[in-house]
Amino acid sequence: MKTTRPQLIRIGVTGAVVVLALLAGRWMWRHYEVEPWTRDGRMLADVVLLAPDVSGVVTSVDVLDNQRVTRGQVLFVIDRARFELALRQAEAVVTSRQAARAQAQRESERNQGLGNLVSEEVREQGLSRLAQTEGALQQALANRDVAALNLDRSTVRAPVNGIVTNLEVEEGNYATAGRQMVALVNSDSFRVEGYFEETKLPRIRIGAPVTIRLMGEPALLRGHVEGIAAGIEDRERGAGPSLLPNVNPTFSWVRLAQRVPVRVALDAVPEGVRLVSGRTATVTVHEHEEGDGASSARTGDVRP
Repeated sequence: MKTTRPQLIRIGVTGAVVVLALLAGRWMWRHYEVEPWTRDGRMLADVVLLAPDVSGVVTSVDVLDNQRVTRGQVLFVIDRARFELALRQAEAVVTSRQAARAQAQRESERNQGLGNLVSEEVREQGLSRLAQTEGALQQALANRDVAALNLDRSTVRAPVNGIVTNLEVEEGNYATAGRQMVALVNSDSFRVEGYFEETKLPRIRIGAPVTIRLMGEPALLRGHVEGIAAGIEDRERGAGPSLLPNVNPTFSWVRLAQRVPVRVALDAVPEGVRLVSGRTATVTVHEHEEGDGASSARTGDVRP
């Protein structure tokens, strides 16, 4: 039976479609099952929860909510008058203790110089008074240092470069020592955490170049793999009352790949991209160097 030209065309088209479908299927399988990338990523940063070291009334607030601050910048001030008075009082006690010690030292030296004209008991009492006044002076000096430290701590400063978030401190509020009052996002700690399926971990190496796409941002961020988590929680096992392992007796035949956090350090952030802790990110780890583009990205600036 002779094959006509239209039949050959149909056979060729069908074969081409089958080949394209096989290639597309192979590409999709590699892309979704093998290549190390994930849509389950988050932009993260360390948050410093600031609490005053002393208690008192807040007399001034020197920052606004969502304001960028630098290390050492004043955030708010607690009433300094009380701590200034406490320091003056401690300094007065130091002066008094110094005078008492000087008097005891003179008496002790005089008793020692008189020799046999003064009994041994009197000389020992003089030395004892000198030791007591020395101890009282050291205690007064320590109290003065504590008062000076409290005065310094009444001014709350930013311990890191960052952004003030959810500021709820106002003038007139009473600050309690140890109670958190300000959240400060450390702008030098921004990073990305990608939660990769365990089947993709063999293709991820430390130092590998990474591209990150934040949701809603057209520009790509660049970074590199900084570390891979050493463990995740075992949800099939708990601790029983006797501290023995309490293992779930049921077994699911459908085993889903566990997700392991991979930490990505940022190397370059394009202008205009706002880094916000908690933003959703798509993270792609490149198994091979991307060439000059990746190496030059390592020297870029990271801007929150």
